[in-house]
Amino acid sequence: MKPFIVISAYGLPSPRVNRAAPCCYSQIMGSSPAPSPVVLHPRGILFDMDGVLISSLGSVERSWEKWALSRGIDPALAIRTAHGRRAIETVRLLRPDLNDLAELEWIEEMEVADNVGLEMLAGVRPILEALPEKFWTVVTSATDRLARSRMAHGGVPVPARIVSADMVTNGKPDPEPYLKGSDFLGLAPPDCLVIEDSASGAQAGHAAGCKVLATLFSHSLESLVDADWVVRSLEDVRVEVVRDTLAVSFTPVSREAIAAQAESLHL
Repeated sequence: MKPFIVISAYGLPSPRVNRAAPCCYSQIMGSSPAPSPVVLHPRGILFDMDGVLISSLGSVERSWEKWALSRGIDPALAIRTAHGRRAIETVRLLRPDLNDLAELEWIEEMEVADNVGLEMLAGVRPILEALPEKFWTVVTSATDRLARSRMAHGGVPVPARIVSADMVTNGKPDPEPYLKGSDFLGLAPPDCLVIEDSASGAQAGHAAGCKVLATLFSHSLESLVDADWVVRSLEDVRVEVVRDTLAVSFTPVSREAIAAQAESLHL
């Protein structure tokens, strides 16, 4: 089967995304900067967890701040480095002199214990309710124990098989996690849509050969250069099952409009 196609508003195949230019603008109606609605037809969806399915930002930041202060690291640097990256790799980057497995165990304990503010994000429930499990899985930088704990606490159904930090040799932005995720679904990467919120996750999905839809939960639009499309949140996304494929519809944000808005705020 051919990889899924992109349908723009008016039912015509959309132009190939040009990564050198603002993506997702309709070229059907001329040079209008307003993005047109997009409908994708993937055969499966690979969801990141933190910042896509659940809000765990408070737990992540509190845990990494505590670790950083105890290890002589700037907390802001630790938090920035940890987003979208496996904890063990963050430790190796910031304190390569420490026992990474021991540090990972401590960080995992802190994060599992801290569920304050953890909840399912808006827009997630109707999407997952529309998806039989064979069409999706989770690809996360969290450990298996932490991922299952957070999803259960947040009310997110937990697939039988997920890709977690403990299952890969190389975490995001390496493509390995998303290659394994597509394999779990029995699909080729071009048949899968990755949904991410981090720059490293978008890079990993793109490197794996998947199309990438990003949300603006934790990262700026400017940092999500590897995403094919960006929406503000999953509230702006609709998913339906159409026989053996999916219809994923949304209107992407305008990169030009957001850039102009940001510039006006600094004037």
